[in-house]
Formats: sequence, structure tokens, C-alpha cells
Amino acid sequence: MLYPELFRQLESVRWDMDKDIPWQSFDATRLTDEQAQTIKMNAITEWAALPATEMFLRDNRHDSDFSAFMSIWFFEEQKHSLVLMEYLKRFSPQHAPTEQELHEVRFDFDPAPPLETLMLHFCGEIRLNHWYRRAAEWHTEPVIKHIYTTLSQDEARHGGAYLRYMKRAMEKFGDEARSAFTKVGVLMASARRTAQALHPTNLHVNKALFPNDTIQSRVPDPDWLEHWLDKQIKFDAVWENKVGDRILHNLSLLMNRSFKTVQELNRYRKELAASLGPKPEYQGA
Repeated sequence: MLYPELFRQLESVRWDMDKDIPWQSFDATRLTDEQAQTIKMNAITEWAALPATEMFLRDNRHDSDFSAFMSIWFFEEQKHSLVLMEYLKRFSPQHAPTEQELHEVRFDFDPAPPLETLMLHFCGEIRLNHWYRRAAEWHTEPVIKHIYTTLSQDEARHGGAYLRYMKRAMEKFGDEARSAFTKVGVLMASARRTAQALHPTNLHVNKALFPNDTIQSRVPDPDWLEHWLDKQIKFDAVWENKVGDRILHNLSLLMNRSFKTVQELNRYRKELAASLGPKPEYQGA
């Protein structure tokens, strides 16, 4: 089991919201309403770890080890939402999200293949690590800069934990797992070619609720994410390439092959698909 070791590792580096956030360094002259509004949206988005955890537990009933790890991931992700809300309550209370705004992003996700979902969230952690690094650079107020840096480091550790479970899945399921990981990897490493940000909170997950079935569609300003990325933190092609490169690098280590481009990964995906042959299409989301 991976859970006991991951618990010890993450426990050893866990930060304390009272002791490790330099609240006393707040500079009111360095925080704008525009910036506070983006913090609110990030706080609501992080709250969506709640329905994601419910999905993980439902779709991984066969895997008690991974389900136990969710106790760590869920705690730390909800803590991200909490520290952002604490910042707003202290320094810009008019922007703090309401309980109803938080509850709005809790809804049922349709069932989906566990291996593909694992890879999707691994890529999501890599992407969020880079988004928060850019957010820390964009913000001018010192406390929120520190918070975003702290959150980005958590997301990187979460990605590392998911990678451990991906390696274990390959040991158990072989090419079936490799096929699932490369399929999602091709999609998520090609994000610069898509019209919208590819992150789990921006993907459709409940057919019955379409089009109001993404996390981002249910926040107070559904258009904020693209504006935040394009106009505010300026997550441009250089940064998007960094995300793609990290995905390719980690898949290279995982598969023990070199993938320098998405095209190389896609060729390997096709090799795996040919060797596995056709399989029934999954009926979930």
C-alpha cells in the first residue's frame, strides 16, 4: 500500500495556516479589487475538491489504498480553499464567497474510467502548479504571493503522489494502464491547440446538466478563468509549453521511453491501441 508512506511524506511538509502564512506582512496598498475577485474565484474552484473526492471514492470502491489517500488529498485541497477565504475575510471581506456560491459547485459527476480519471487529475495538478506560480508572480500583495507559492508547492506534491499510483496501476494492468495514460496525456499536453483551458474543473462531467456541468460554468463569473489566464496572469505559450513538457517528461519516466513531443507520445498511443485491439466504449462521461 502507498497510503501509509504518502501520509508520512505529506505530513512532514504540511504547512500551518496560523504559523506559516505571514499574515502580519499584509500591505493594503498592494491589493486591488480585481485581484481580490480572482482570489474569490480560485477559492470556489478549490472547493470543487469536494465533488471530485465523492467521484473518486465512488469510482474506486475496488481500491481501498487509493481511496484512503483521498483523505489526504481532500484535506489539503479544501485547506487551499480555506486559506484563500481566510485571506479575503481578513483583508477584503466583501469578496469572500458565500456558502451558496461554494455549494453551487457541488454536483454529481457521471461515472468515468478510473485510469483515465487518474491521469486527468495528475495532469491537472501539473497545470495548477504552473498556474499558481504565475499567479504568485502577477499578484503584488506579499501575503497572497506567499499563499499562491505555498499552494503551487502542494499541487506539485499531489502530482507526485498521483504518479506513484499511476506506476502501481501499470504494474497491475500493464498496457491497459499505459493506453489510458497516453490517451489522456496526448490531450492534456496539446492544450495550447484548444480554445479553452484544459483542466478537470473546465471539463464537462454530467451529461444531464449540460451545458451547466463544469465547475467553471457554476462559479459566479463563468468567463473568469480564460480572462485570468489570458489577460491577468498571462499564461502564454511559453508557460503552456512548460506544462506540456512536464507531462511528457513524467510519462517518459513512467513508460521508460523518451517522449520529446506530443507527436511521439501519440505514435506510442497508437501502438498500444493496435496491440490491445478494440474494446467496448465506456458508457460514462
